[in-house]
Amino acid sequence: MKNKQDLSRRDFIRRSMIAGGTMLLSGILPSQSKASTYFTDEHPDLSVADELLRGVSDIHLHAAPDSKARLGNELEFARAARNAGYKSMLFKSNDFSCHDRAYLIRQELPDFEVFGSLCMNRVHGDKVNVFAAEKAVATTSNLCRCIWMPTQDAVYQNIRYHGKKEGVPVLDDNGRVLPEVVRVMEICAEADIIFATGHSSPEESIALAQKAHEIGVQKCVVTHANSGIWKMTHEQIKQCIDIGAWMEYSYITNLWGPGTGLPDFERMSDNEFADFVRIAPERSIITTDLGQVGMPHPVEGMRHCILALLENGLTQRQVDCLVRTNPAWLVGLSSLE
Repeated sequence: MKNKQDLSRRDFIRRSMIAGGTMLLSGILPSQSKASTYFTDEHPDLSVADELLRGVSDIHLHAAPDSKARLGNELEFARAARNAGYKSMLFKSNDFSCHDRAYLIRQELPDFEVFGSLCMNRVHGDKVNVFAAEKAVATTSNLCRCIWMPTQDAVYQNIRYHGKKEGVPVLDDNGRVLPEVVRVMEICAEADIIFATGHSSPEESIALAQKAHEIGVQKCVVTHANSGIWKMTHEQIKQCIDIGAWMEYSYITNLWGPGTGLPDFERMSDNEFADFVRIAPERSIITTDLGQVGMPHPVEGMRHCILALLENGLTQRQVDCLVRTNPAWLVGLSSLE
């Protein structure tokens, strides 16, 4: 009986991947792609994909309005996710607050959990802005559930991409966490929201995770530890987990590359991605980090990710931790008990 069930499961996964794979990996724009219209109020998805996605929380994705072109807007993505059976979404803008817009989206979709966040980039000043963090957590309905350290304006990113030591710092020249960063950690701890490391280097992320642990932050997330110049070694990841941090793995790494909207990045194999997430699924989350023009719709990206994880040997329980239980807890929707 067990062998028969295993074969049925593998056959189900293969059929599902064949059905959706071509559309997903094409990276075509929303006006041309079924991905942009498949989940609508008029045509809700009641197929296999709906069960695959039921209860998912994607807490890192990008949408319009933004200072970069995006595949769709926040309301469109939220509606698509709700119709697919998601539990929640958290939007990220590198330049603007989006927790205030989450309040408005909830007026339109009162039965869906939508959250926003704040990134400490140069739009808020040349250093991490404590006042901006204070106002974010005080905004109507308390929908700011994550404060990210600098992303596009991270010093590490500027050094690696542009050869210039400029941007918004998180550590001083002696490797100590800056006082304003410590204060933001305290704000996150007091509000019980996520403190995320942003585009800090692996070494900076470890230092931030250590300080966050000392401060008492329960929801310190090391951002996309499998991605590009931020990719950590397995030993670094284990070090962060031992400190008490949560690890984020973004599936965008398996969808970008030549022929997509982000052609300059090297695509990761599903097998390598699975090797990352199985290090400690009980202390990890998966996000899509999608929303870019020329990339798959975030809902389609999440569907493909779940199928790929199952195909590469993760159990349903592990997948549930990664895309359901843990991210929902991090945004304050449930208990881990």
